[in-house]
Amino acid sequence: MPIKVSVVVPVYNPGVYVEDCIDSLLRQSLPPDEYEVIFVDDGSTDDTPARLDALAAAEPRVTVLHQENSGWSGKPRNVGIDTARGEYVMFVDNDDHLGDEALERMYDYGTANGADVVVGKMAGKGRGVPVELFRRNHPRATVENAPLIDSLTPHKMFRRAFLDDIGLRFPEGPRRLEDHVFVTEAYLRAANVSVLGDYVCYYHVRRGDASNAGFQRFDPGGYFKNLREALDVVEQYTEPGPLRDRLFRRWLRVEMVERMRARRLLALPADYRRELFEEMHQVVVERFGPGVAAGLQPTQQVVAALMTADRYDDVEAFAEWEAGIALTAVPERVAWEDGMLRVGFSAEYTSAAEPMTFVAGAPRTPLDGAPEDLAAAIAWVSADTAARFGQATADLLVRERASAAQYFQPVEFTRQEVPAGDDGRVRLVLHATAAVDPAALTDAGVWDALVRVRLGGWTKECRLGPAPRGARPTPSAALAGGHVVLPYWTSPHAHLALDVDRATGRLGLGAITLDEVTASGDRLRIPLPLHVPGDGAEATLRLTSSHGTLEVPATLSPQMSGALLEAVLPLGELRGAAWRVALGTPGPRFLALPFVLRGGVGGVRVVRVPGPNALRRLVRRVRRRLGTAMGRTATRLRARTGRR
Repeated sequence: MPIKVSVVVPVYNPGVYVEDCIDSLLRQSLPPDEYEVIFVDDGSTDDTPARLDALAAAEPRVTVLHQENSGWSGKPRNVGIDTARGEYVMFVDNDDHLGDEALERMYDYGTANGADVVVGKMAGKGRGVPVELFRRNHPRATVENAPLIDSLTPHKMFRRAFLDDIGLRFPEGPRRLEDHVFVTEAYLRAANVSVLGDYVCYYHVRRGDASNAGFQRFDPGGYFKNLREALDVVEQYTEPGPLRDRLFRRWLRVEMVERMRARRLLALPADYRRELFEEMHQVVVERFGPGVAAGLQPTQQVVAALMTADRYDDVEAFAEWEAGIALTAVPERVAWEDGMLRVGFSAEYTSAAEPMTFVAGAPRTPLDGAPEDLAAAIAWVSADTAARFGQATADLLVRERASAAQYFQPVEFTRQEVPAGDDGRVRLVLHATAAVDPAALTDAGVWDALVRVRLGGWTKECRLGPAPRGARPTPSAALAGGHVVLPYWTSPHAHLALDVDRATGRLGLGAITLDEVTASGDRLRIPLPLHVPGDGAEATLRLTSSHGTLEVPATLSPQMSGALLEAVLPLGELRGAAWRVALGTPGPRFLALPFVLRGGVGGVRVVRVPGPNALRRLVRRVRRRLGTAMGRTATRLRARTGRR
């Protein structure tokens, strides 16, 4: 069988963090004889070489190559490319892992679209990853029609023949940003790039000890020397003009301006901040024309202009002002409608914990050089933000807490200018309603609701909540989209979260009373505090007794704010026993209901199951009686011993 994908993993002293990587590679849905895994050990000094050799001895699809330490990941990846037999080569770091279907989905998507490069959706566990790039699938993406340039890590799938045809390899040796050089050239020379945005293929993981190579402090001089090499690639394969400016803007924005903003700058040691700034200033002056910074967001333009003017103290002052700006999102409605969770909220920016205000009707003017001082910088940003309020957007994402997989939800929003005093100032508020489809919540677990707003010079995210306690929506659970979904408010912060296929006691099934349950002849009717879609749903009742287990088909239909379960009971099989009742969910779980069916000649009776409080009281009574009896026995023994 031809090898479809070769996975290349450079390895250097990963310790236990390599285990998740190994497990994910062996769990792939692609048949084992259709892919290979090549670990290139770059001179590890821990027990990893022996661990990998043992793995290769047991797994035919695994190959391990050992070499002297080269100082960085470039050479190990190149060795992997030269060894690979697959149609595509996929690069994975030794402390990250893949989604179980990543190789199969990326390969199929790449071959279906004739892609030289396949970019799979990423999730960051303690690490930032591109968001806008994966809003949807892009079967034919370019640096012009998609934000490809936002993703320059090498954790992608490359057609091996394409790499060989253009002679593309990673720069080698102890250096930074070798992946920028490699991936940028691949983007610019590929016949097609395909972006798979509807399945999380790659999980970037921040180690518990934060020892990932990308988190280590770097030498600014060497770093920005290597950055210039990526800019050289852009210059080699583009003409001067808007496209080149847009690509250059990525490095100005991500590698320079964003490092000089708000808390990210202020968290660095003072001398290191200045050293970084000096190197950035040199790159900006040497390599970037005015068209590069002109396309940045307003706050970014201010930082870039101050950087160009070599005014570090003003950059620091602007960062201190920006550090006080945050996004707040207040839930206004959370309710089920025909199987969809409708989430309404309002969002706005705050400064020093108070709503930000802006001058209404201010004209938009371009930034002409660096602002005179901090007050002028703030005034220009505020005016520009208000003038461009018509371009502001709001999104709702749901993010699985354990894996960090996240997905955009369909949303509609309006913009409102709210008067904020008699001086003509206004608050800029976004009102939005999102529709969360339970079918899109692919994994069991807790999913957090996050609001993402783009307004003026900021793109910020925050958890949805808290809402005032008296006005806090309290939706019920739902059986919808193949899942049991329970919206709830976290404690103590009261943020909105969704419990998917895990909740039991919190579903409220224990509150069902005997008066609500009817058993007439062979018909059983149970009202449930669960939302179901308008067309209803199929369900299963599991009946368990000393005689065995029965599974009875049932139907669920909407009834007021909940659902009505109806089932036809096999009366003949129920006679002479007490049957505990559980509701089958779309997953493999069954949820216990708080009553028992007692089968008799005339039908069945519904009897309450003793609750946990009653059981606890019974246990306490037994323990007290046993303790009293044992105490009396001990007293008698002591008395007898004393008489002797």
